[in-house]
Amino acid sequence: MSAGSDVIIVGGGLMGSSAALFLRGHGISVTLLETDLIGRQASGTNFGNVRRQGRGIHQLPLANRAIAIWRKSRELLGADVEYLQSGHIRVCYRERPELVGSMEDYAAQAREEGLDLELLSGNALRDKFPFFGPDVLAGSYSPTDGHANPRLAAPAFARAAERLGAVIHENTKIVDAQKVGEDFIVTAADGRTFRAPILLVTAGAWGNALSSQFGEPVPIVPRGPNMSVTEPVPYAILPAVGVMTPIEEETVYFRQVARGNIVLGGSTRGPSFPDQYRAYVEPQNTLSQLQQIRRLAPSLGKLNIIRVWSGIEGYMPDSQPVMGPSATTSGLYYAFGFSGSGFQIGPGVGETMAEIIAKGGTDIPMESYRIGRFAAG
Repeated sequence: MSAGSDVIIVGGGLMGSSAALFLRGHGISVTLLETDLIGRQASGTNFGNVRRQGRGIHQLPLANRAIAIWRKSRELLGADVEYLQSGHIRVCYRERPELVGSMEDYAAQAREEGLDLELLSGNALRDKFPFFGPDVLAGSYSPTDGHANPRLAAPAFARAAERLGAVIHENTKIVDAQKVGEDFIVTAADGRTFRAPILLVTAGAWGNALSSQFGEPVPIVPRGPNMSVTEPVPYAILPAVGVMTPIEEETVYFRQVARGNIVLGGSTRGPSFPDQYRAYVEPQNTLSQLQQIRRLAPSLGKLNIIRVWSGIEGYMPDSQPVMGPSATTSGLYYAFGFSGSGFQIGPGVGETMAEIIAKGGTDIPMESYRIGRFAAG
């Protein structure tokens, strides 16, 4: 059995890595266990949106905490995760004019939570963002949102945690977790065991495999994001761009990185298979994505796609994560099931979970995330 620590974290994505860093900031010893490599799954394969707008109003306090961490990430991590506070705009199409009213209502509520949004339409919209197609009716612009590189983020948090004394084990697949007396004993596929009085599960789409061992199964569904990237062109589009729509196929988004490439995401999600650690890009989904991107920004349709990819994300029925203490087992905590929207809030999740573990509570509203909402009966 490996030497014990105060906390074991299972899952080395952005949530687990940032929680490890902030727990070390509280002087709490941490062992972080990752099945594959740090940030290899959803945390490293997502779009990289660092957006607050569009989240549920109840989630904005958590998003606000996270954005403060992103803004100081270079100093905090000693690394560049390519965070750019370059804005985010969310638009709607002419065929759904009722969504303009929804944007206005959301902006009024978001303002109460410290998020100021600028509503644009007509000439004002096209003067500021001339790349939009004729189907675009209006937009909600957040100048203080932005984007970052998901391939860099989780590893940077993990390295920072390791420098502060966190112990990290990659290629360590956990197959069993039990509470024995006052400690949790977790066992890896190769027979190694680890113990600690506190267990934090940040295992993404695999979270249910562990929560079920403590009598708390959740109806998580694995899905794969449809991602692609274009050849580089001159850097000209600052904000991340997305579509507000009830139709999944239309929910595309894009951002341009400083190197000139344009990252595309959204539209129909593909299959993913957690047991095989595989997700697949289906060609018809990429074609649908490109069709919708041309509708949103016609000039992008002229660019060549140079790479496509996917990952394994865990989706909850209500699109809200499981986050907070177990309802059955003292010392057990969860933070998983972020339903394709966890990247921006990830560092805030890590800091909040560290605060709950170290201090016994937080000012961040947590009621919507409790695991007990899925309890039978």
